[in-house]
Amino acid sequence: MRFESLLDRQEAGELSQVEAAELLGMSERSFRRWRDRLRDEGPVGLADRRLGKRSPRRASVAEISRMLELYRGSYADFTVKHFHEQLVKRHNYKLGYTVTKVHLHRAGLVRPATKRSAHRKKRPRRPLIGMMLHQDASLHAWLKGRQNDLVVTLDDATSAIYSAFLVDEEGTASSFRGLREVIERHGLFCALYTDRGGHYFHTPEAGGKVSKTLLTQVGRALAQLGIEHIAAYSPEARGRSERAFLTLQDRLPKELALAGITTVEAANRWLAETYIPQHNAAFAVEPEQVGSAFVHDRTGAWRDILCVQGERTVGNDNTVKWNRLRLQLPPSRLRPHFVRATVRVHEYPDGALAVFLGPHRLADYDPAGRIIQSSAKRCDTLPRRRIFFSGGMPPEKKSRTKRTDHELPKPVNLTS
Repeated sequence: MRFESLLDRQEAGELSQVEAAELLGMSERSFRRWRDRLRDEGPVGLADRRLGKRSPRRASVAEISRMLELYRGSYADFTVKHFHEQLVKRHNYKLGYTVTKVHLHRAGLVRPATKRSAHRKKRPRRPLIGMMLHQDASLHAWLKGRQNDLVVTLDDATSAIYSAFLVDEEGTASSFRGLREVIERHGLFCALYTDRGGHYFHTPEAGGKVSKTLLTQVGRALAQLGIEHIAAYSPEARGRSERAFLTLQDRLPKELALAGITTVEAANRWLAETYIPQHNAAFAVEPEQVGSAFVHDRTGAWRDILCVQGERTVGNDNTVKWNRLRLQLPPSRLRPHFVRATVRVHEYPDGALAVFLGPHRLADYDPAGRIIQSSAKRCDTLPRRRIFFSGGMPPEKKSRTKRTDHELPKPVNLTS
């Protein structure tokens, strides 16, 4: 009806063909074609001629049947998106995600998702990478027949995973391992957001606020590195990491099974080399601002900070007790002995040990408590002290070197 009205106005000379076509949102050529079809066929000629015809881009019945059989046979517990990714990767599948989802719905293999309300962001992302990181762990059957903790460290600005590995149980050692992997590859960051687990914080009252003065090993290390430690008081506050674990719990066990991985060691290698890059490419977002808040520590001091530390008093036999080990201190030029001195013991992630007196590293030990000789020699190589006198030399040396004129050696005749 609108076309007929504009056509009447155009034929009456009120509008040109170009103006009438612009009002209809079409080209001048299409306007003339519609005019001719209306005159020849009447209003029926303006109907869409594609109706009732088979689309040339319609998916083949054979390909749809193959997709449905693959879903019933090997991917029945996959989400549609994850299933479509595996079809493209492993089965040379060319159809799109939407047509795949539609036919799975029609076949009754997947239920349509219920309509959800709009997601409301309570806290915006940090604008730069490295401004705040999340660290958390999830106990799940990541490998068939066993449960492990997956420790993940990810960036708040992009949700990119920087570190992920399986351990038997999360704790101080796993937290240090995740932090070491991040700092070694990217540098020091500004803040760490975690739950209130016992290895992260001391909580005087159950469910209450964390202590700001009594620090755990992780809290002490973060304070020494200048990294702010932020405690989350509810799962909703850790929404970014919680949503990441929902994705990981749905995808990772299936990916590990498809890769034929059954051991924790193989899974950790595969996570670092294969899965994390693929996950970040699919789910990481672009940061709000260009740049980085990471700072590279060229001194490497963080290696002696991200470890378990404790103070001990040296015994009368110059030994230090540490976890059922007796660490024998070697002789040193620092002092004749170390009896009753307060020293600091460092236990590194690989089990190695070191004993410090203030900034001085006294000795290194293997995990069994045996001293490493190279470190003992290094600790004993302090420069010798020189004593200077007012005359420049000690008195006894002055008396020996002072000579009279007649004692001076006679010049040698080089010509003879």
